[in-house]
Amino acid sequence: MKTIYLIRHAKSSWSDPDLDDFERPLNKRGRRDLAFLAERLAELKVEPDVVLSSPATRAALTARFIADAIHYPATGIRYREAAYMAGIDGLLQATVELEEAVNTAIIVGHNPALTDFATYLRGREVEDIRTCGLFGAELGIPSWDRLNQGCGEMKVLEFPKREKKGKKGTSAKS
Repeated sequence: MKTIYLIRHAKSSWSDPDLDDFERPLNKRGRRDLAFLAERLAELKVEPDVVLSSPATRAALTARFIADAIHYPATGIRYREAAYMAGIDGLLQATVELEEAVNTAIIVGHNPALTDFATYLRGREVEDIRTCGLFGAELGIPSWDRLNQGCGEMKVLEFPKREKKGKKGTSAKS
C-alpha cells in the first residue's frame, strides 16, 4: 500500500511588491507555523521514502524545514517544476513516475493544485489545504502507476489555524 502526504508551503511574505512570485520567502507567521507542522509529522511518525517539492523559495524552505524535523536528508529533496505551476496534471505525472520502492511520499507545493489533487485522490471534495496545511491519505494501490481517482482514504487534514482554535484535524469520516 502507498501513502501520500500533501503539504502546502508555509505562509509567505508579500513585503517586497517587486519580488517575483517564485522568489517570495516565508514570513514570520510561516516560520512559526512550521513548528506545528513538524510536531504533527512527528506525532504521525511520518517517514517518507521521498520528498518532492516545488522549487519556489517558500516551498523549498518549507521542504527543507520539514526534512530537518523528520530527519530526512535535505540533499534528497527532489525539486519538481510540476509542483509549482503545472496543476493537478503535473502532480499526477510526478506521482505516477515514483519508483516502486517508494511507499511513502511527501509533496510540498501550492494551491489550488494541492487541494485539487487531494480531492482527486479522495474521490470527493477536500476542504481547502491552507498554508502550512497537511493532507495525508493511504492509497489503495500496489504501485504508483495505478494511481486513480478515489483510490485514497484520507487520514489527516490539518493546518495551524484549526489547531489554535482547538479543532484537531479532520478525520477520514469528515
